[in-house]
Amino acid sequence: MTTAHHNGHEHEFEPQHGLPEALPAGERLLWQGSPVRSRIAREVFHLRAVAAYFLVILAMRFVFHYHDTGSIAESLGASTWLVPIFATGLILLWTLAHLVANTTVYTITDRRVVLRVGIVLSLTFNIPLARVQAGQVRRGRDGGGDLVIELVPGDKIAWAHLWPHVRPWRMAWPQPMLRGLASVDEPSRVLREAWMAQHPEAGPQGAHSEARPVAGADSLPARTSDTLGSGRGHHVAAH
Repeated sequence: MTTAHHNGHEHEFEPQHGLPEALPAGERLLWQGSPVRSRIAREVFHLRAVAAYFLVILAMRFVFHYHDTGSIAESLGASTWLVPIFATGLILLWTLAHLVANTTVYTITDRRVVLRVGIVLSLTFNIPLARVQAGQVRRGRDGGGDLVIELVPGDKIAWAHLWPHVRPWRMAWPQPMLRGLASVDEPSRVLREAWMAQHPEAGPQGAHSEARPVAGADSLPARTSDTLGSGRGHHVAAH
């Protein structure tokens, strides 16, 4: 008997947390996690940059008004009325980051990578490891970061469907990404080992990736062959 996972949200009736259905017999769950809200706010919605931009606007408005009137009080009044508007904008961005982090679950099994994403419309992307050509790690100074997944040529998921769980500025050939992880070492190790188990012919270190590496990234093993098995590259199920 399968018991639905209950987390108090719209996904409370999932047969298994983060998955649209229970794993089939013989498939093992290796790792599961979600993005960190602060990382999503900073790296996806650029909250710090937006806040700095708002501060510059306030400072410039104060300076220009003071230059015209010579009154500090009037200049403060002309500037501070914008503060609630800017604060509302920042709160909205933070709320979006919270929703993204709260509705996203990344799963790695010994056969695939699953991304359950979507705030309003929930989508599940199943990416078989047989259709993964390479992976790359984008690691921050604190050990957190992102895992980039490169699909084999011919397999493609629409950039708009994946965003923000997609490598930035790769719109022609989108690369799914496990984004904003608190710690990237464990999932990258798990993904590497699972990939190697699916591709033992690649050797202990894997072949050199033909893809252009991410600056400062550690590459997971990749094959130079264009074909890594058969079957569909991804399956999208909305629920």
